[in-house]
Amino acid sequence: MADNNLIPSLPAASEDMPGRYLPVPLEAYRAYSPIPEVEAAPASVPLSHYLWILRRHWWRILLFVGCTVAATLVISSRLVPIYESTATVDVDRQMPSGIIGQESTRTMANDSDQFLATQAKLIQSDSVLRPVALQYKLRDLEAEGPNVTARPAAAEDAPVLLKNLKVTRPPNTYLLLISYRSADPRLAADVANGVTRSYLEHTYNIRFKSSASLSAFMEKQLEELKAKMERSSAALAQFERELNVISPEEKTSILSSRLLQLNTEYTNAQADRVRKEAAYKSVAGGSLEAAQVSTQGDALKRLSERLDEAQQKFAEVKTHYGANHPEYRKASLQVAELQRQLQSGKENIGQRVEVEYREALDRESMLRKTVTETKAEFDRLNSRSFEYQALKREAEADKTLYEELVRKIKEATINSGFQNSAIRIADAARPALEAVFPNIKLNVLLAFLFSVLLAVATALIADVLNNAVRDPEQVARTLSTEVIGTLPAVKEWRGRTILAGESSTALVPHGSPRDSGLSSFQEAIRTLRNSILLTDFDRRIRSLMVTSAGPSEGKSTTAAHLAVAHAQQGRKTLLIDGDLRRPSIHRRFDIPSTPGLSNVLTSTTPWRTVLSHQEGLPNLDILPAGPPSRRAADLIGAGLATLLEDACGEYDLVVLDSPPSLGFPEPLQMAASVDGVLMVALAGRTNRKALGSALNTLKRLRANVVGVVLNDVRADSSDNYYYYHYHPKYYQNYNIEVGTDN
Repeated sequence: MADNNLIPSLPAASEDMPGRYLPVPLEAYRAYSPIPEVEAAPASVPLSHYLWILRRHWWRILLFVGCTVAATLVISSRLVPIYESTATVDVDRQMPSGIIGQESTRTMANDSDQFLATQAKLIQSDSVLRPVALQYKLRDLEAEGPNVTARPAAAEDAPVLLKNLKVTRPPNTYLLLISYRSADPRLAADVANGVTRSYLEHTYNIRFKSSASLSAFMEKQLEELKAKMERSSAALAQFERELNVISPEEKTSILSSRLLQLNTEYTNAQADRVRKEAAYKSVAGGSLEAAQVSTQGDALKRLSERLDEAQQKFAEVKTHYGANHPEYRKASLQVAELQRQLQSGKENIGQRVEVEYREALDRESMLRKTVTETKAEFDRLNSRSFEYQALKREAEADKTLYEELVRKIKEATINSGFQNSAIRIADAARPALEAVFPNIKLNVLLAFLFSVLLAVATALIADVLNNAVRDPEQVARTLSTEVIGTLPAVKEWRGRTILAGESSTALVPHGSPRDSGLSSFQEAIRTLRNSILLTDFDRRIRSLMVTSAGPSEGKSTTAAHLAVAHAQQGRKTLLIDGDLRRPSIHRRFDIPSTPGLSNVLTSTTPWRTVLSHQEGLPNLDILPAGPPSRRAADLIGAGLATLLEDACGEYDLVVLDSPPSLGFPEPLQMAASVDGVLMVALAGRTNRKALGSALNTLKRLRANVVGVVLNDVRADSSDNYYYYHYHPKYYQNYNIEVGTDN
């Protein structure tokens, strides 16, 4: 059983206001809740709910949109009309930048986007805008504030920026649009044309000054280049005199050809000398065969053949004749003569071979010497030729650069005076007939669209941020709890009591068909009674505690009407005011509050002796709360459980009105003693998290929570309450008698 020490900082009621709860924040409820709060699972919201939100706030949305559109229309009508004039500039990227030289044939590179962006920035530069701003006093016209003469002197030197000037480029074109806005259409056209002319003059001045500066620089460099060219030419001439040749290139070519020829002859001489040296050595060895294979061996070969023939003949003669025979002596002399001639020829051949060898050797030596000298001369001339070539190239380069620079100076001088027509005015600006600002139609249309979007978004966001319970579907979807009834809102609550007579100002004047709101509430109470008592067949509910998550949610009113409705069925009913901190049942029935439940729990006073009876409701007994007490948590204990057990034996239903369940320990003790708990929530006001925390606390105690009843339900509380709108029409059209029957 709960104890009041759980919440030591929450007193029951203040001393001067015993019938009023002290405000307790929701965080305190959560801090003292027995179990942590369970977050509800997110669920999809049907489209019909958003449509209902729009229907609910349609008049607010319409009012906001109407005010916004009207304000936009009034403000736009009172604004000063602004006119805009535009001058068109054509940029021809194929036009050459000069009339002679390379600039006359060179076209612009394929960088149109970068070039046009550069020109757009150039148009808005200070050099272009300053002459126009001074001419038309645009700084004074665009200055903010009336005191334009008090501008400091430093501001005059600041870059000129025209707020009303706009430079744009139509896509996929080579055009630049220079636009200016002003309240005076003539001034707008003049400024646009002035900026265009200033831009053309500025581009011409830039080119002219650039060309003039380039010419001056090149003329200064020309003198230095001329002196350098003269020095290099003089050095080349001096080198030619030192070489004593006119053309070192030709001389080198001649020496190269001669050296090649001498080298070939020298190679042939070496081969000839080797051949003759071999023949000389062979002949010097005395071999007849060597002499025969020499260049003079033909004659010797013939003598050798004749000697062979003579010797053969002499051999034949010897066989026939003697030594003294004339034929013998003749043949012998002939052989001797041929041998002498052969020996003499062999000696002559040896001498001639030797002479030829000596000549070949001398010739080889002479050629070797000549080749060496020629090669030395070629190497010397070739080494000097590199130096000559360097001097010649330097002299020619200086001369070429000098001539090119002279030509460039002449071209730059001529091109500097050429007015390039690559940038030209295609269409001059003219005064506009219609203002471009304000565009009243566009402003009104935009105001309408944005105001509608803003209003709808605000309504939807407000609904999303609303954490209050709205309808049974939402409660069932987010809290997993069944809603067993809904009670419609009644405008006539204040100042009424629950009396049985028809002539009284009762909260529920029984038998009064003229009060349709109260009749609807009475029918809802009866429906709630049946939902509670007729649905649980396994366990009959004899005692029912009516509570809420927080104060002022209608739990006492619901408990009172529920008890009255049950008593009207002829069932004995006991209504107990268990809210010992802030009792209210006695005020609703206009009965004394004392003695009551607190007296029964603090003394031995029998509870039956303090019951109050309501005239006109014989089956209803009421047990007031008695005097308010700070010790409510201490009083509610075993005594209340015993009282409820006794009462359930005598009454068909005991209805117990308890304090709010969050922040107070008494409802937890009461919930453990009753058969069922009914949770009352105020539609559109009770926080879902507070209601969920209260339900979780009761379920943790294993209390029988029969369900939730939504109180103060209006037709616009949710898109599920449209049917309450038809109850008053039902009673008005058919004039049904509403009595005390079921």
